[in-house]
Amino acid sequence: MEPSSSNTGFIQQQPVLKNQFYDDVSLRRVVKLFLPGDILEKVEPEIAELGEQVLSQQIFDWVTDAEKNLPYLRGSGRDAFGKPRSELVVTEGWRKLQEFGLKKGFVAINYDTDYSEYTRLVQFTRCHLWEASCANTLCPAAMQDGATRLLQRHLTNPNRTMSPIQRKVLQNAYDHLISRDPAKAWTSGQWMTERTGGSDVSLTETVATYSPSNPAPLADTTKGIPLGPWSISGFKWFSSATDSNMTILLAKTHPSKPVSAFFAPMRRHNPSLVSHTGQKGGTELNGVTISRLKNKFGTQSLPTAELELNDMRGWLIGDEGKGIQEISTILNITRVHTTVSSLGYLGRGIAIAKSFALVREAGASKGKRLPLSSHPLHMRTLANLTVDYHAMMLLTFYTLYILGLDERSPGNRTQARISSLSPPSHLVAPLLRVLSSLHKSYVCENTVPALYACMEALGGVGYLLNTESEHLNVARIFRDACVGAIWEGTTDVLAGDTVRALKHPASGGKSVEAVDWVVGRAAREGIRVKWEGLKARIGREAQGGLLPEARGVAFGVAGVLMGVLFLVDVEANAGEEEEEEMCRRYLVKRGFLEGERFNGKGGLELDQRIVYGRGEGIEAKL
Repeated sequence: MEPSSSNTGFIQQQPVLKNQFYDDVSLRRVVKLFLPGDILEKVEPEIAELGEQVLSQQIFDWVTDAEKNLPYLRGSGRDAFGKPRSELVVTEGWRKLQEFGLKKGFVAINYDTDYSEYTRLVQFTRCHLWEASCANTLCPAAMQDGATRLLQRHLTNPNRTMSPIQRKVLQNAYDHLISRDPAKAWTSGQWMTERTGGSDVSLTETVATYSPSNPAPLADTTKGIPLGPWSISGFKWFSSATDSNMTILLAKTHPSKPVSAFFAPMRRHNPSLVSHTGQKGGTELNGVTISRLKNKFGTQSLPTAELELNDMRGWLIGDEGKGIQEISTILNITRVHTTVSSLGYLGRGIAIAKSFALVREAGASKGKRLPLSSHPLHMRTLANLTVDYHAMMLLTFYTLYILGLDERSPGNRTQARISSLSPPSHLVAPLLRVLSSLHKSYVCENTVPALYACMEALGGVGYLLNTESEHLNVARIFRDACVGAIWEGTTDVLAGDTVRALKHPASGGKSVEAVDWVVGRAAREGIRVKWEGLKARIGREAQGGLLPEARGVAFGVAGVLMGVLFLVDVEANAGEEEEEEMCRRYLVKRGFLEGERFNGKGGLELDQRIVYGRGEGIEAKL
């Protein structure tokens, strides 16, 4: 026998990550379910190429740089002589990843490309692949997307009156937000949170005063873009995307009025500014002082800050006191981004776990050693994890489908397989009202333990921050995914919002009717019985009585909808044993199939197909 050393003896073969557009079985299935064949045929080459690019060594080198060289305030916020100077510095990795995302148009595609009601589905299929490789640059992109949608609504609304100069300002911002040129493209902030509360903005302490200047100071001298007539001052407790070019924020205009929404550029022209070379004129932050950067458990590459506002100049968006209604447009988009982010992390975690299982051996009975991919217990664990992942993918992509129906008129093209769950037009908005909170509360909460299971599947190496092999760094992914259930509304906040949507005195009945319509498409009695019980309870109990049990109600509705979607998925792929078994396991776990055992049928081979799918060479892998 020879002793091992640091360089001799057994050294584990490194797992190989495959292009997830093809290797992620659930992603392939939902794409085929939700996209018509003609659209899929058109977009597949570009998305497949993207799937390769996001796994390149260059991308992972930028991720490592963004994680190791964190954003900072130059001089801790002061110059050498003690003068306050808010200058945020982000490093090359962050900048390069953001440039890659802007060039690829992860936001722009929804505004400069038309796949009718399927455009959002195409957009977020691409985002799903990018999430785990982007080092959180899709966070400012999410707010960029929400701000773009908000400005688009105002600029295209014939009933919205605004001055020609305000229209010019907002159009200029919109054009920057949809640009794919990194030199011109903008990202956006979304400033709601203050020390008085997160999602609860009723005690907002930021104040906006109408105080026009004559002449108005300029945000951009080359285009003559003026700063707004409102002076905004206050303190924002959490500002992600601190390096953004603009923001949408909430402030109070009067003690008796609810909050209002404002657009404000991040920088302004200052003709008296003197640079360190003596040059006069330049830009500075628009009445913003970065108080400090947050020190966070995860998303460390993302510059999150506390901001003090002093005479920040901006423009009122919509009507005074209607800020919640305006910001909800952004929240509907950013919450979808957050859910897709959580699923993107989980998809990558599963990819890492199953690639590891192909090369790692473990002891079996009587001294026998097997690859983990042939170990019955390990494969049952990964198969059941895949079932949960697929259920959440179905719920999220269905939300994206309904969002697309709400935003765009259906086009004259081949319908997708999911069209059997396309509700009547009068139920689209009520259904989206429920889904807009439901998908995030359920998915972001449940992806965290699922990602922990992926980390555990690698044993001790999964717990390491594998920056030397960044493509396997599931610990970083887990750490970043933990924020999903917190920002853009915690699980409790969104579960409570789901109850409010179902109990609203004016629109709650329509929302219940919309869910009822979807469940009516289910062929399984157990699903309908579960929904009828929930529906009766929602109708019987007051909102206050339901609120303590909001998680149970919301997660119950989510479970019912995922059951319906699983059945539609199986029907669209009739005859494939592994898909039928995934559906069976889901229905048994949820109690929709009484009298059946939970443990799966078909044994190891079926579990392997659930995890790895079918395809050329799959047997050789195993």
